[in-house]
Amino acid sequence: MNSALRVFKFGGASIKDAERIKNVCSIIQQHGEGPLLVVISAMGKTTNTLEEVARSYARGGEETLALFEAVKQAHYAVISDLFGGDHEIFSLVNDLFVEVEWVLEEEPQDPYDYLYDQIVSIGELVSTRIVNAYLQEQGIKSEWLDARDVILTDNIFREGWVQWTETQQRAQQHVAPMLADGKMVITQGFIGSTSENFTTTLGREGSDYSAAIFSYCLDAESMTIWKDVPGVLTADPRKFENVTKLERLSYREAIEMTYYGAKVIHPKTIKPLQNKNIPLLVKSFIEPAGTGTTVSGEVEDNYPPMVAIESNQALVQIRTRDFSFVAEHHMSMLFKEIADLRLQVTMMQNTAISFSVCVYDQDDKVARFKERIEKDFQVTVEPGLELITVRHFQNEVLQRLREGKIVLMEERVRQTVQLVVKDVPVLERK
Repeated sequence: MNSALRVFKFGGASIKDAERIKNVCSIIQQHGEGPLLVVISAMGKTTNTLEEVARSYARGGEETLALFEAVKQAHYAVISDLFGGDHEIFSLVNDLFVEVEWVLEEEPQDPYDYLYDQIVSIGELVSTRIVNAYLQEQGIKSEWLDARDVILTDNIFREGWVQWTETQQRAQQHVAPMLADGKMVITQGFIGSTSENFTTTLGREGSDYSAAIFSYCLDAESMTIWKDVPGVLTADPRKFENVTKLERLSYREAIEMTYYGAKVIHPKTIKPLQNKNIPLLVKSFIEPAGTGTTVSGEVEDNYPPMVAIESNQALVQIRTRDFSFVAEHHMSMLFKEIADLRLQVTMMQNTAISFSVCVYDQDDKVARFKERIEKDFQVTVEPGLELITVRHFQNEVLQRLREGKIVLMEERVRQTVQLVVKDVPVLERK
């Protein structure tokens, strides 16, 4: 393990405007001694807007160029606040925007997932150019790295799977010499490339995962995610009162909670770190002196109840058309379709004549899944649901969470309870 290298990750909220970028620079100046690789997301809600651009472009919407122009102007405003009116960063960023404009000027011919990755990935490329330029302006010896030169994925767009052997070789070849030269490396989260050099993305909110990939491939001493919360909390403070911060968390517990929907860490982040026993720190960019939460292997398994709520869920109920059993060959076919579409399954139940699966309802993937299987099965889809997961549950906590909800599916496994729910209609409430 590299006894010196640390990896920092800053999300969109931490660089949403000029003041936040200055704050990130201050954190790096105060905490960034020694070799450091910094992974940065797109600014603020840029990815959301770029997704609107991609959807509008794919359907031939008249608002496409106006939406993209809004993205450009928001970034130019931040650049003006940081650098004034005349700086080379303007032309660097403009060149990146022009690459997307070339795409938008043509009629959409390619599959949507491919177009999505080519358009949405611009957010990270632009934000890292801006942050790197500002760090250099402050006298910090930093170098910009295109993550696509390092992270190799398969040819599945929007949910690229990392090719680990080649990625590790590239990291040692391209990144290790930069760090050995004493430079701080600034790179992008969320993006990679295929062997043909087409841009791919690693799944929504995938910048944490990017940082874990770099940490693993470069044998980092530690990885730190800088958030707008003081650490890993027992529940979302925007939805619950009296939440508490966990000082320490095991890799296993972190994997469980992120898989079930805890938003503070991306679900794929933990396993690469666990494989090399690299500790993960979750700290606040608002109060950087705070202790945060440490995720590692040496933690006592004694936790309070922890609640994760995942919205945008759809319950897909599948039955054979002749009401025969859902047999092994049926399951094999269903799981192949789920894998091909990269559907994120959050809960499953199987009975003699039906199979129910709760999935994250992303874009048109559920509709495509239904279309692919309904020639063989009766399929009903109920969207707009929530998945509530309680780890280390207590009955009184579950009772409170059930209030005002209709439970459509429930499962209890050891210390975990999961509920797929929808709100009780207003007229039915007392």
